[in-house]
Amino acid sequence: MASVDIRDVRKAFGSTPIIHGVSVPITDGEFVVLVGPSGCGKSTLLRMIAGLENITGGEIAIGDRVVNDVPPKERDIAMVFQNYALYPHMTVADNMGFSLKLRKAAKSEIDLKVKRAAEILNLGALLERYPRQLSGGQRQRVAMGRAIVRDPQVFLFDEPLSNLDAKLRVAMRTEIKELHQRLKTTTVYVTHDQIEAMTMADKIVVMHDGIVEQMGAPLDLYDNPRNMFVAGFIGSPAMNFLRGKIEGGSFVLQGGARLPIGKLPAGIGDRPAVYGIRPEHFLLDEAGAEAEIVVVEPTGSEIQVVAKLGGQDVTAVFRERHDFKPGDRVKLGTDPRVTHLFDADSGQSLSFS
Repeated sequence: MASVDIRDVRKAFGSTPIIHGVSVPITDGEFVVLVGPSGCGKSTLLRMIAGLENITGGEIAIGDRVVNDVPPKERDIAMVFQNYALYPHMTVADNMGFSLKLRKAAKSEIDLKVKRAAEILNLGALLERYPRQLSGGQRQRVAMGRAIVRDPQVFLFDEPLSNLDAKLRVAMRTEIKELHQRLKTTTVYVTHDQIEAMTMADKIVVMHDGIVEQMGAPLDLYDNPRNMFVAGFIGSPAMNFLRGKIEGGSFVLQGGARLPIGKLPAGIGDRPAVYGIRPEHFLLDEAGAEAEIVVVEPTGSEIQVVAKLGGQDVTAVFRERHDFKPGDRVKLGTDPRVTHLFDADSGQSLSFS
């Protein structure tokens, strides 16, 4: 195992910059998830760690060694791709042990490592099957087993669950997390799915347009987003953003409805701002602001509604059973301890510390 240190890394394709001075420290044994929308640079950064893309500027170190000019095969990493990339004419056992065979490892060593990986991934009964005889989840486990047998210093995962159905994604997500807890190998995982990031990561790195917007523990990012991009990207359903102004110690929406705000940092006076509140933090409160129900979406475990509040659409989630109907008028209150205020122009948090 080893740490990975990404220091002021830059990448340009010709004259077009893609990665803009990204720095991410990854400690030995940490599970780090790079998350962001398509085109944010997360997969490019992963490929630079793997050595599959050249670095335009900065340094990447694995352990104590800077690997900028080290070929991929000498970096002691193992990568699992979105595409399983299994050899169709080889059995599961042969697929898993192929990299060791290329290294000219002894057959006894290959068999031992393949058997060990198969036990970890519950593939023991499938070793003599071919990829065409496996389900999508089984093929992904074989791809993971191929990485495990190499006993690398670092695992790299590039959206490995994207080809699986929703139920299988949840199961595989748990398996990958359990695998990391068992092996404790440093892991860098790329996904656009913020639920995967929240449930799997020790540390999340939120990327956007080639920069790091924020990094930290999942719940730290959820509770204390640095800006509107992070606040809107982390969490499902997404945080509500209401435009208005800070006035007289409360937040005033268009039409005059007022929402409570917490203690403001020194120097923040009356000004235009954006009020952020997560759907599950709305309360039914007779002292709250009036809203009109537009859409009701019962999911079983909760009720999700879209409503008009101060002329703006908001999403609210309630765990209790309510007989809401479109057109109903309700009073929505908020707890100022879990609300957020953002600068109206920059989108930066007014209370981030």
